[in-house]
Amino acid sequence: MIVRILATAISEANIARRNRWVLIAVVLMVVFSLVISAVGSAPSGALGADRLSITVASLTSLSVYLVPLVALLMSFDAVAGEVERGTLPLLLTYPVARWEILAGKLAAHTCILVIALVAGYGAAAFVAVANDPAAVAGFGALWRLTWTSTLLGATFLGIGYALSSLARRASGAAGLAIGVWLGLVVLYDLALLAVVVADDGGTFTTQVFPVALLANPADAFRLFNLSASQATAAASGIGGAAASIALWQSLLSVLVWPLIALGLATLAFKKVEP
Repeated sequence: MIVRILATAISEANIARRNRWVLIAVVLMVVFSLVISAVGSAPSGALGADRLSITVASLTSLSVYLVPLVALLMSFDAVAGEVERGTLPLLLTYPVARWEILAGKLAAHTCILVIALVAGYGAAAFVAVANDPAAVAGFGALWRLTWTSTLLGATFLGIGYALSSLARRASGAAGLAIGVWLGLVVLYDLALLAVVVADDGGTFTTQVFPVALLANPADAFRLFNLSASQATAAASGIGGAAASIALWQSLLSVLVWPLIALGLATLAFKKVEP
């Protein structure tokens, strides 16, 4: 089983390398992380936290948008692309279970994502420590951000595989991926804020709102990192709810969502006919 998954992962990694996904992901993370590091750590003294912890808080906000987008862009044609290229029938003739195919693709894409995250976050950490040696105190927060970003990326990779299986055409899968990204990462929070304002401290705000945040993998990721960080004072908007939700609840959501997404992708892939 492990050998079959590894073989699929190596093949998928070679495809991603030829398509320049490794370079694209690394460049995106490094450029945006350096920009955040340059402008996002200015309030460190006022907030009483080290420079790197403040940078991590800013990187958390960046990662909520960028990591899901990169993951969806890598995964939207994982199945639809195989269908259009005519390689899916050949792939399914091999003695490999469908979930093993998805697991191999997930392993390859996750490795690419980890490379990009380490490069981007590492560059931001280097800048922070170079400007303030005391910023090494924030390495714990940076490590937490790195592995939770990996889990967030794995969640949206699984979502991308599911969309790719449902659409069966790369163009349709791309449209669905962008729609899901806009819905979960952008519009979801705006809708919650609108309802909270209209509710004016009622039942939705006190009981439904925290559950709604945990039900979104992007919000659960942001809440966990902000509530576990020394820099929660830098948060605003929905991120300010970090203090009102137990740390274990957001952690549980972060850990469970990749499994749910991969399960949904497996179910969708089983219905694909070559």
